[in-house]
Amino acid sequence: MAAYDLSVDGQREPQGIVTSPTFSWRLRSADRGSRQLAYRIRVDALLPGGRVRVWESGRVETIETTAARYRGYPLSSSAAYEWTLDIEDATGETSTTTSRFATGIVHPDEWSAAWIGKNPVFRKTAVPPQDTDISFTVNKLQPVRRFVRHFQLDAVPESARVHASARGIYRLYVNGTRVGTDELAPGWTEYRDRITYQSWDVSGLLRVGQNSIAALLGDGWYVGFIGTDRRHQAQHYGKEPALLVQLMLDAADGGRSVIATDDSWREAPSEIIYADQLMGQYEDSRHEEPGWYLPGSDLEGWSNAVVVDHDHSKLTPEVDPGVRRTMTLKAVSVTEREPRRHIVDFGQNLVGRVSLTVRGQAAGTRIQLNHAEVLDAGELYTANLRTAEPVDVFWTNGAAEQTFEPRFTLHGFRFAEVQGLDGDLDPADISAVVLHNGFDIIGEFASSSPALDRLFQNIEWGLRGNFVSIPTDCPQRDERLGWLADAQVFAPTALAIADVAPLLRRWMRDVRSAQSDDGAFPDIAPHLIHLREGAPAWGDGGVTIPWNIYRATGDDVILRESAESMIAWVRHIERHNTDLIWRNQVGNNYGDWLQVGAETRKDLLATAYFAYSTDLTARSLRVLGRTEEADELESLHARIVEAYRNEFVEADGTVAGDTQGAYLLTLAFDLHADEAERGRIADRLVEAVVRAGTTLTAGFVTVGLLCPILAEIGREDLAFQLLHNEQYPSWLYSVKNGATTIWERWDGWSSEGGFQSARMNSFNHYSLGSVGEWFLSGILGIRQSETSAGFQQLALAPRFDPHLDHATGALETPRGRVESSWGRDSNGITWQVTVPPGPAATAQLPCTSDSTITEGGIEISRSTGITVTELGSACTTLQLEPGTYSLQFPVD
Repeated sequence: MAAYDLSVDGQREPQGIVTSPTFSWRLRSADRGSRQLAYRIRVDALLPGGRVRVWESGRVETIETTAARYRGYPLSSSAAYEWTLDIEDATGETSTTTSRFATGIVHPDEWSAAWIGKNPVFRKTAVPPQDTDISFTVNKLQPVRRFVRHFQLDAVPESARVHASARGIYRLYVNGTRVGTDELAPGWTEYRDRITYQSWDVSGLLRVGQNSIAALLGDGWYVGFIGTDRRHQAQHYGKEPALLVQLMLDAADGGRSVIATDDSWREAPSEIIYADQLMGQYEDSRHEEPGWYLPGSDLEGWSNAVVVDHDHSKLTPEVDPGVRRTMTLKAVSVTEREPRRHIVDFGQNLVGRVSLTVRGQAAGTRIQLNHAEVLDAGELYTANLRTAEPVDVFWTNGAAEQTFEPRFTLHGFRFAEVQGLDGDLDPADISAVVLHNGFDIIGEFASSSPALDRLFQNIEWGLRGNFVSIPTDCPQRDERLGWLADAQVFAPTALAIADVAPLLRRWMRDVRSAQSDDGAFPDIAPHLIHLREGAPAWGDGGVTIPWNIYRATGDDVILRESAESMIAWVRHIERHNTDLIWRNQVGNNYGDWLQVGAETRKDLLATAYFAYSTDLTARSLRVLGRTEEADELESLHARIVEAYRNEFVEADGTVAGDTQGAYLLTLAFDLHADEAERGRIADRLVEAVVRAGTTLTAGFVTVGLLCPILAEIGREDLAFQLLHNEQYPSWLYSVKNGATTIWERWDGWSSEGGFQSARMNSFNHYSLGSVGEWFLSGILGIRQSETSAGFQQLALAPRFDPHLDHATGALETPRGRVESSWGRDSNGITWQVTVPPGPAATAQLPCTSDSTITEGGIEISRSTGITVTELGSACTTLQLEPGTYSLQFPVD
């Protein structure tokens, strides 16, 4: 047995730890029955004079592999640490693995860097406006600034670490080498409350003699365009960007020196005339100053930077991997529409930027890149971008070869139009660079259905495109906001596909920051528009997302951080709705957004979510050992359920409105008296689905519940029919029409009606992809029990879709990799499953007799690691010890 994927506070070798961290790891073993018996952790500080042991856990007897808390000596600022993990298995054998982490600025009073900005004395002189190629919308945008500090070193430091941030976005260089891998750093947070900083080891970049530290500084989210309100579309947090850098140098003798931003830094405008997240980047390479960031560069004519302030109170370390370049896609096709104008198809709707290499272009050639998600009659369709202008411009300087890749913007696109290029455009000279936060993909799915596989890929690409610093609704138009409802309905899928728990945990701080004094969560975080209480299912994201993070990771820290705000939200609703039917303080009251041919009552949806949030808050408090408060909220929950049933549920199981959404909410949130009533409600749901021609009518709040609930009530046949349906409205309708991401609307485009309203028609919107989690938990059966967190209690139950010949996939759970693969032939089903080291898993198979089940060609009664625990009228339940199994059985 061996440990892998060692992490500290949910990150692999993080660089900015400032509080006592937690250690986690996953396990793998080729042996059946493997489990961790105990662990031992040792932590060493890697000091200039050598290593010093700062903590040893001792032998800890437990099967837990998550959130082992550091309890050693206080951590030092800007220091490197190595931790060693010893894992002991049940046989007494031990394996050892090591990893590292580093600290940021542990004590706020250790900050000495000032926030610096451009010198206002050196503003250019105003001249009467003239016609230019820059649109009127962006003509007030300012150049990206360069900042440089030269310094001397008599000796190379033993270690050197830099800590940097911006009110805006920045790129950092030491002696001409770019520092770090983050793009668009420091990312977007609720800047009025906190601004993250990044920490990097630059020990190998320094030298004896003259050195330089330099940065580019752009507007970013802090100053630039964000959101839909044209009355206030930019400068939400400030009018000018500012930079903060602190380089900490540790000598071999233990001495420490600091080089930090102050008014000795020099600054000047760069060749980037402007750059904006929504409006693109405009760069004139004729104004380049090669080597400006190198030691000894000529800074004559540059001005001294101006100190803006010394406020460090909002600085907080980066706690999840930042935005990164994650892949590069080649052009699928290049079409010349007319001379000097080409349209490039990258084959995938994505978020990022174009990288274009040009050759032999005369100085002063203007090249423009336009972006769009889809084409209309062979041309870019941009009406749905509304006021966003995703245009990148590059002026050549006459060099034989130049590569243009914008550094301070990003776009949502599949197609790019290249204007102004002399000659042909070689497909090898243009590519699309994909940007999103640096999370790992942990959920995998593939099957015998190309359409289903494409749908799962579309869901994953929707996640990639909308998890850029925060979980956004869409990445292309003038919005790109953190809508809570979109995130909360998609969170179970996101957490099943990618390791986004650290990102979501960090974003929940923004959600809590935006909570009102009355306890209301917002619709959006960071909070820029709709400055009132959050709507039902929107504000509830402040409760449901922390619970989903806890369930996925098994780490209760998110519940500890969120508990008070969760309670405040529930009490806010209760206070304004004394009859426990949620009709007051409903914000914009969107309801089951984008329903099709049905209208679930808004007070029903609201009250269902009131009950659900109360239930989850009570459960969270019980996890935290706050039993009296949990008891109080459980009592409140029971009263809400009673009020709901009295108001909305009839004796025959009909739920008010008779819509799919109404039944799904009632069943999913257990808003019924007993199993008999649940059965009647389930019957009405089936009738509603069949009445609609076995198509879905649910909006994005409830549609993710459809397949799981139908399967749970014994009608997985309907769930599979809905999943494989290609007719509108359905998940595969967009796939059939060429989608490579999830559309915002079921009919974003149709052959009959063309494009939906351009006022709201994103082609990359993850909400309707909330079915993705069921690919893993339903079709593959990778699930955990209702009382489990972190997949400690695996409850495997694959559902053998009759439309498929085979399905395969895996999930990297906190305890290790679970694999599930099944295929059918004339003899029945073969299911191959891997249970990682840890507690035994339960597995339900649709067999009425265990004698029909074999494992590796022998009866399961003779197979090591398998125990039959229950024989039912419809299924057999097995207990599987950790290991890999190949089970064969017949099916009807």
